[in-house]
Amino acid sequence: MKLIKRNAYLRELKSLMNTPDIKVITGVRRCGKSRLMNDFSDEIKKKDKAANIIHVNFNLTDFEEQLEYHALEQYAENRYEEGKNNYLLIDEVQMCEHFEKAVNSLHSREKYDIYVTGSNAFLQSSDLATLFVGRTYEVHVFPFSFDEYTEYYPCENIYKSLTDYMTEGGMAGSYLYSNETQKYRYLNTEVLNALIVRDIVKKHRLRNEPLLHELTDFLTDNAGSIVSVRSIEQSLAKGGTKADHKTISRYIEYLCRAYAFYKVRRYDIKGKRYLRSEDKYYLSDHSFKYARLGTKNMDYGHVLENIAAIELMRRGYELYVGTLHKKEIDFVAIKQGEKLYIQVAYDISEQKTFDREASPLLDIRDAYPKMIIARTYQPEYQYEGIRVIDAAQWLKSVE
Repeated sequence: MKLIKRNAYLRELKSLMNTPDIKVITGVRRCGKSRLMNDFSDEIKKKDKAANIIHVNFNLTDFEEQLEYHALEQYAENRYEEGKNNYLLIDEVQMCEHFEKAVNSLHSREKYDIYVTGSNAFLQSSDLATLFVGRTYEVHVFPFSFDEYTEYYPCENIYKSLTDYMTEGGMAGSYLYSNETQKYRYLNTEVLNALIVRDIVKKHRLRNEPLLHELTDFLTDNAGSIVSVRSIEQSLAKGGTKADHKTISRYIEYLCRAYAFYKVRRYDIKGKRYLRSEDKYYLSDHSFKYARLGTKNMDYGHVLENIAAIELMRRGYELYVGTLHKKEIDFVAIKQGEKLYIQVAYDISEQKTFDREASPLLDIRDAYPKMIIARTYQPEYQYEGIRVIDAAQWLKSVE
């Protein structure tokens, strides 16, 4: 298998070395957390040649004896070396029952620099403060970006690469399979179904697994569209599935906590307030759409929008869907108090399509930057103060 280093995440982890926090690496199942931990171990050796690295990988049978939390703590203590920086790396930590007791105890000793990865069912952002009594720092890992995809599959024509990426996606495990059927079977069986059955159903002891699958299909089919819990309830009822809105809301929350989807709320630009009841949901990787629903009736516009949404999150933006005078702005992206208004469209070659995308941006009266991302196949240009940039060029850029 070809391997590439995920340098952005490695830089972040290296910048956190010897800080007192428990570093927790999170992300959707099979997005590369374990490989990242292995690469980080190599980076520690380069940066701190005298380092003592204690690496526990519960994927390996070598560590079966440490699956009890007292044994895990003792294992680390037996390998501690005085006078050195001691780095404790624990992969798939949730496999050790009551792992949090061992991690908290070792952290309290104030002599280890601790990094952990684990199943997203057990290491969710909302659970970290409860699990670990010490401070935690979350490093959230996404599937391969377009930039990483082009490193894995070098090609001089980035426009062709983006066409391929739009169907291949960023789940690198699927790249090992030689045909489309095998790729999508892997994504559906080994990633999505495993996430639903092993992670969500098992952890939350859900009784209605079929409903969770139906909600997954609905949100996948409607990724990038505005939906409400009530509208989902009504749609499921038409198909013969009865479920109350509270159950639906709870199940959707579980899917988001497991990073299958990311919820983006609506924001009233003029009123400067967040709107309730209707939201958008984006897949953590757009390839799940094909794996779950097939490749018929491809909606390239929503796929490109999904790619842009995840890329903006990857770059550290907080995302909202903008509303202004009954018009919609795809993204209000906020980082460090600065806003960026973005429209995403697959094809703006026709004037009426371009005007439709530009109109909401032109109605915004503040001075924050505005951008249209589309497949223009040409250099970036300006229109009435709006940046118009090709999607492949934007995805490859470092901003």
